[in-house]
Amino acid sequence: MITDVHLQHFRSYNDAAFEFNPGVNIIVGPNASGKTNLLEALLIVMTGKPYRGNLSESVQFNKSWARLEAHMPNGQRVVKVEVSETGARKRFDIDGQTYSRLTLTKTLPVVLFEPEHLQLLSGQPELRRNFLDDTLEQTVPGYTILRRDYKRSLRQRNHLLKTGPSTASQLFAWNIRLSELGGQMAKHRLELVASINESISKLYQKLTDSRAKVIAEYLPTCTAANYGSELLHKLEQHTDLDYARGFTAYGPHRDDLRVLLNGHDAQQAASRGETRSLLLALKILEVQRLQALRQQKPILLLDDVFSELDGSRRHALTTFLKDYQTFITTTDADVVVHHFGETTNIIPLSRQPKR
Repeated sequence: MITDVHLQHFRSYNDAAFEFNPGVNIIVGPNASGKTNLLEALLIVMTGKPYRGNLSESVQFNKSWARLEAHMPNGQRVVKVEVSETGARKRFDIDGQTYSRLTLTKTLPVVLFEPEHLQLLSGQPELRRNFLDDTLEQTVPGYTILRRDYKRSLRQRNHLLKTGPSTASQLFAWNIRLSELGGQMAKHRLELVASINESISKLYQKLTDSRAKVIAEYLPTCTAANYGSELLHKLEQHTDLDYARGFTAYGPHRDDLRVLLNGHDAQQAASRGETRSLLLALKILEVQRLQALRQQKPILLLDDVFSELDGSRRHALTTFLKDYQTFITTTDADVVVHHFGETTNIIPLSRQPKR
């Protein structure tokens, strides 16, 4: 639980402080009032990662540093970002200890639900891959490094492909590296999807008062049971095609996730209401997984999505939220307060001047 936060030179906040309660905190204000910036500050404090872009971009224009300080009942966390002509430097101070990067054990569990997530089932495959990978980063030690190393290796291989066939002799080492890392990533993703399938049907049925059957399917570009070795084989066999395309056509970066509702692909067959219920089920499962594996209740950040839900789904969400510290941004507090009564902490914001 976060009791308060102090922001200096961070995005739209020159110097601002906020206090929170342990339940639902409603951040209300017009567009450009800094609602999402406040959520992003909380996300950075907990995970060390920004909502958008990189940390150096969060420092106000013409300022050389930004500082975020948050307090919890049992300690404090400070994030300081310094920018100069030579680059940016970040530092995390947790209860008197300083770190340049946060490992999983130094982060706090958090679940973000933002407008882009509403397109999770119908949007581009990258959204679904990110859903899996973001969840794994918060629950599997070392997955953040694995994901980063895979992206770096992929960039290097794609660079060689764009350079042309003259680089063929250099590809083999990157084929080996990609297949090793890709096999590990696919293994973790498959385990996560299997975990989702243990609960998603029952949860969806509870949310919708129906008997619908929900199944999540991982759609790999290689055989799931032998992913790493098959990926290496495909990278070797399709080198000419990859050169022609200028990118790597196989691997975890091309895999996808599909959700079936009563045997039909939800992307094509689900109604708007069914899609929203499926999204709620997936986000609730994300919360439950974090709590079970981290042995700590995650903090929930809902950025302008409450108004996208109808009455029954708002009720289902608010029933679930009552056990967690939650931050909800909205332009209309009445839409949210109606479902929580007097148990909420309202944080009013006004439009921020451009800096």
